Amino acid sequence: MTETKEPHPASAPKRRLPVLVLLPLILFAALAGLFLFQLTLGTDPSTIPSALIGKPIPEDTLAGVPDLKNNNVAVPGFSRSDLLGKVSVVNVFASWCVPCRQEHPLLEDLASRGGFQMIGINYKDKPENARRFLGKLGNPYDRVGSDDNGRVAIDWGVYGVPETFIVDQSGIIRYKFIGPLSPESYRSTFLPELEKILKSPNT
Repeated sequence: MTETKEPHPASAPKRRLPVLVLLPLILFAALAGLFLFQLTLGTDPSTIPSALIGKPIPEDTLAGVPDLKNNNVAVPGFSRSDLLGKVSVVNVFASWCVPCRQEHPLLEDLASRGGFQMIGINYKDKPENARRFLGKLGNPYDRVGSDDNGRVAIDWGVYGVPETFIVDQSGIIRYKFIGPLSPESYRSTFLPELEKILKSPNT
């Protein structure tokens, strides 16, 4: 007896996703890629303009970091009046900020130059961590204000830590450097800006 083979059932056609369904996903991926490029490579964050350049510093008062001392002398906080009458370099930092640690030797060098005062804004930090950070790396600041909730940093237009401002003796923000200072940017950009403001502290 001859065995008859039953025909195989026709295989079901493969379903294909319509191009229109994939189009939003493709567009989203393209836009996300463009945004990432702009964020990481396309724009140098230190060149982002600040709306506060040429404007008076905020009317904030910050208490000092509790129990922070320098040579056994309590380091005070600051208010707007403390930044009047002399050029000030205002640095926003935190103990948990790795780039802050990297730029710190440059701040130490800056403090040794004189002719201006160094002001620190300790951003969203615990006092014991701030004390440990400055105790280990050195304290370049004449005054350190504790911005434990980040409110004052918002008033200063801070994007993130670290950031460094130069304020003239009239209390006007003249320059802002976003991100950590590197040896190159410190020498070629920040110091020339500071020298220019020191030579003309009221313009």
